[in-house]
Amino acid sequence: MPPVIELSNISKHYGTVVGVDHVDLKVQDGEFLTLLGPSGCGKSTLLRMIGGFETPTSGLIKLSGQDVTYMPPQKRDVNMMFQDYALFPHMSVGQNIMYGLKMKGIGKADARRMALEALDLVGLPDKIDQRPNQLSGGQQQRIALARAIVRHPKVLLLDEPLSALDANLREQMQVELKHLHDKIGITFIMVTHDQTEALVMSDRVVVMQKGVVAQDGTPQDLYENPMSSYVANFIGTTNFLPAKLVSQSDGQAVVEASGQTLTVAKFDAALLARPIQIGLRPEKLRFLFNSDSGAGNVLTGTVAEHIYYGLGLRSLVRLDGGQEVLVDALLPSGMARSTTPALGATVRLGIDAEAISVFEKES
Repeated sequence: MPPVIELSNISKHYGTVVGVDHVDLKVQDGEFLTLLGPSGCGKSTLLRMIGGFETPTSGLIKLSGQDVTYMPPQKRDVNMMFQDYALFPHMSVGQNIMYGLKMKGIGKADARRMALEALDLVGLPDKIDQRPNQLSGGQQQRIALARAIVRHPKVLLLDEPLSALDANLREQMQVELKHLHDKIGITFIMVTHDQTEALVMSDRVVVMQKGVVAQDGTPQDLYENPMSSYVANFIGTTNFLPAKLVSQSDGQAVVEASGQTLTVAKFDAALLARPIQIGLRPEKLRFLFNSDSGAGNVLTGTVAEHIYYGLGLRSLVRLDGGQEVLVDALLPSGMARSTTPALGATVRLGIDAEAISVFEKES
């Protein structure tokens, strides 16, 4: 089976401004793929070209093997859920959902039946005769979803679908949207700048940077094996320290950072003769106490701040070399905060060689 979506050498220029630059991408049937990146990286432009709302400057777009590059949106078996939901306030929920069906010539009885089926999928069949302004933000979001999936398109495009919701509702809807995807089996392509959404909901994440694909992979792969400091900084939290290569062989290396010599398990030979920095995830760093042998990679410094965040404690440590790093420690049930190093205490931090990433130092 061909990919449900295939982009070949897609570019979009706005005069001299490059929005998307020679992107190749394949999306498999039933996949939940997320385009992730900051504002202006090209993710929404790419989504709109897939939907037919933007025309590429160059390249080819295929839907289930058919060339749809210049086909208008209404001719593609693709639907889009917009960021603001775009519900008609003067229509009932049912009328909103049935509007597109009637435009396709589907009779009133069949349209209402299909609308009820879609509402049942999002858990709101009892709201069919209410107006959008009678519903909460989360309910309106589900109505927009029901309208988008009512015709069971091959691909559902979601443009920042949860951005208008508050934090608690957002977390709830992340899970519900993922469950809906698993239930109906439609290919979802979502745009977001929220890394948590991308990690929680997606089968695959494409990180965009200045119109190109910076990295493409599963959420776990992107988090554990970022290919650049840009990706490491965008997926999760990373401490970056300037470093100097001391030696390397067989894919391993010894580097100097913050006045300490550290062993690195994975080193890309392409970084030879380039300025480098290392990346340390806060949860991979650990406080070493007197009972620890101290063997392995060790950084030394002073505790400058503690931040309690429910599940654990985030500490800011000022290293002897002057840089600052964050250290995350989970607090098991009943564990007293007094068991963590006090403010101002001199500490040793341990980190495994496998947990250190080496990147080219970016300006």
